[in-house]
Amino acid sequence: MRSFTNFQTDLLRTFVSVIDLGAFTKAGDALGRTQPAISLQIRRLEELVGAPVIRQVGRTLLLTSEGEMLLSYAREILRLNDEAASYFNRARIAGVLRVGLPNDYAVAFLQGVITEYTRRNPEISLELHCGWSADILDRLRADELDVAVAMVNGERAQYLSRSWIERPIWAAAKDFTVDPTRGIPLAAHPEGCAYRARMIQALDGAQMRWRIAYTGSGVSGLQNAVINGLGVSALTRYTMLSGMRVLEEADGFPALAEIRVGLFYKHPRLSDAGIRLVNHVIGRLDEAGVSGDPVKRHAKLDYQ
Repeated sequence: MRSFTNFQTDLLRTFVSVIDLGAFTKAGDALGRTQPAISLQIRRLEELVGAPVIRQVGRTLLLTSEGEMLLSYAREILRLNDEAASYFNRARIAGVLRVGLPNDYAVAFLQGVITEYTRRNPEISLELHCGWSADILDRLRADELDVAVAMVNGERAQYLSRSWIERPIWAAAKDFTVDPTRGIPLAAHPEGCAYRARMIQALDGAQMRWRIAYTGSGVSGLQNAVINGLGVSALTRYTMLSGMRVLEEADGFPALAEIRVGLFYKHPRLSDAGIRLVNHVIGRLDEAGVSGDPVKRHAKLDYQ
């Protein structure tokens, strides 16, 4: 008979808490355990894994390759476990949920998914905060947000639960024509936006002249600028509107580089309502075919 390794949820919760909160002592405070008890649980988990999962050098925590993989599974196991527990315990889904969404990503689809969840749970008060991805993640680290969607840059992606790839598309008014003598007019977010950077990189790489014809921080502003013929912009398939058309390589426009978007949260800080929201968002992303497998985790986490 085949034997199975049983990863106990309390050990996985300790592991995720240490990573998300950045220290053994903080994890102990959150879980009501002493630091020696937290250390013992990590050792027990490493015995089950058969290898170290965390190394500590000074005040810096390092995840081993086994720890990276375990963290991916642990987040998935805990969010499903906690949703099941809240369901069978008939937990009252109520309270305030603070969600951060980035200006530099077309979030109409996600706004609809999130408001759908709150309509189903009217005792939840939703606070949506929009800003640049870096600012959104800073607010999550400061416990000013419960859940965040933001661009993922590089390998270091603290609190990342799930990520997916978006390929921006060139959008223009249906009757838009290019005047090569004046350069490509761009409708873009302000500097620092990943979409703006990808438009400029693509055009520079193709040695095509361009100019900024419209600048605004809201997606609706970009959409209006495109429809009114002020310029072309990089949008997603969710934000293409009637009156727009896609510009492709056949039209002389180079392909835009992919953008990786992530769903972030601190599991130890999240309420039952927050866990259910995360599961709802992931479910809708899976249905839409944009949510990939749990991502490869970062190998180095710098904590203060």
